[in-house]
Amino acid sequence: MKRLALFAIPLIFAVGSIRATPAPKASHATQSQDSTSEFSDTPPMTPRQVAEMRAGILMARKDYAEAALAFQRILEGDPQNAALLNSTGMAYQQLGQDQLAEHFYKKAVSAQKNFSRAINNLGTLEYSAGHYGKAIKYYKKAISRTDLKASEGDLAPIYSNLGYAYCGIKEYPHAMDAFAKALAIDPSVFDHKGTSGSILQQRSAPDPAALYFLLAKSYAKTGDVEHAAHYLKLARDDGYKDILAAQTDPDFARVIKAPQVQDVLRVTPAYAAQPGKTVSN
Repeated sequence: MKRLALFAIPLIFAVGSIRATPAPKASHATQSQDSTSEFSDTPPMTPRQVAEMRAGILMARKDYAEAALAFQRILEGDPQNAALLNSTGMAYQQLGQDQLAEHFYKKAVSAQKNFSRAINNLGTLEYSAGHYGKAIKYYKKAISRTDLKASEGDLAPIYSNLGYAYCGIKEYPHAMDAFAKALAIDPSVFDHKGTSGSILQQRSAPDPAALYFLLAKSYAKTGDVEHAAHYLKLARDDGYKDILAAQTDPDFARVIKAPQVQDVLRVTPAYAAQPGKTVSN
């Protein structure tokens, strides 16, 4: 099974503060009536908050088996909590237990119809199985159900996933459109390397070289020289045969003269196609 990376949307836990220790009181003779106030205490964490924090820490440490059990213990007292159901599914997915992951994701969606994160995560299961068409349907469904006011940040990784799925069936224009939408929302969407979160973002592809070239094109269209050169180099090093097409590709027009991009194209691999050949997309 292809490995997945977690998008850096933190799991939300209520964290209590350490009780403040009151300052020593002055003697009765010297204490002013204007200085009688003491530090107010902040309520300590509840057992539920402590349990959720522990489960989140286990996920961050990649102790997925223990995390799954920890989430399920919490679910015993709150079986319809969509966020907890989704987190349990994520733990099982990272363990490679896709059937259990699917079970908990679907329970999360049943508990909360518009829970786009769980819908997206169902899409990642289909993607990892090579069912790109089914993955696309899930990602589109997740996008349509995302609450823009509450979860606009979710759209960037979902659009990224949609682009990956379109790459899987070689529908590159649709992939470019999805990547463009992801970058418009979050220019750093492809840089995230978080190890904890509540929404999964795909990081593997059946044809990495073609994917890298598309990402280079996507960044080039925005004028982002650094990222365009970075992904162009990855495409070249991964064996992308049409790498020199960037010289005449209009999507690279804004960055093609940049030294970083020219440095990548200057090293011509033996497998590279002759200049002037256009990439099929």
